[in-house]
Amino acid sequence: MAQILAHAAGAPASEVCGLLLRDDAGRVAAAAAANVHADPSRFFELDPGILLAAHRRQREGGPRVIGHYHSHPGGVAEPSAHDAAAADAASGWIWLIVADGQAAAFQVVPGGRCTGYSNA
Repeated sequence: MAQILAHAAGAPASEVCGLLLRDDAGRVAAAAAANVHADPSRFFELDPGILLAAHRRQREGGPRVIGHYHSHPGGVAEPSAHDAAAADAASGWIWLIVADGQAAAFQVVPGGRCTGYSNA
């Protein structure tokens, strides 16, 4: 969590993002990714090359992609309307959102709702 919060603090005017990975032992790690969205101050888009490489490593026995994180500069640690609309319930991914030094994790459920998963 400290790594993710530091990533967000290092770019206070932009949404930062990255992947959440879990290994076979259940350890969770964060892997920073570039935000390639045209308006990174308000939106995020994971670098597709990072995402594809993570899925390739997963297929080869590496850590499993379980979600992603992003920041809300000047916002709150909860899904925006844009986040909820972009979420894919079929993925089962965790959305970890950080804002103002706080973090909250959400998981998408069928019907497109983001529901609270846990607070950190």
